[in-house]
Amino acid sequence: VIGHPKYQESKRIAIFLSMPDEIQTEEIIKDIFKQGKECFIPRYKPHSNHMDMLKLSSAEDISSLTLTSWKILQPRDDDSAREEALAGGGLDLIFMPGLGFDKKGNRLGRGKGYYDTYLERCMKHPSGKPYTIALAFREQICESVPVAENDVQVDEILYEDC
Repeated sequence: VIGHPKYQESKRIAIFLSMPDEIQTEEIIKDIFKQGKECFIPRYKPHSNHMDMLKLSSAEDISSLTLTSWKILQPRDDDSAREEALAGGGLDLIFMPGLGFDKKGNRLGRGKGYYDTYLERCMKHPSGKPYTIALAFREQICESVPVAENDVQVDEILYEDC
């Protein structure tokens, strides 16, 4: 990931805070700050498909986040001091989680459509759609995954031995 050309050239990067069954992103987040890039993380709105990408001030800032009912760390709902990526300069790159992927770039998420809805909003931003990279285990690569009309394909899937 850290040597990837898209990562190297990106200044504003959104990345998920991993759950135990996902690719661990902590070292990538540390590198984002080490390289002087800006880091944004998801804040999911419960009972909707709305998600914002909010700016982290440092890797240590993660310890100030709250745990949701889904056991995901994210900024509090009343945390209005953080920059939302689309309220500023947009994003260059989004690292995405998922349950399964196929080699055509289709992604099976957890069913709420948070990333698809967010990418639609990105497309309306002056900076346009960011490059998307899904981080996966080799076992998550399938022949095909079910897709819906509003699903947005990822640009690239990174997994072991890819």
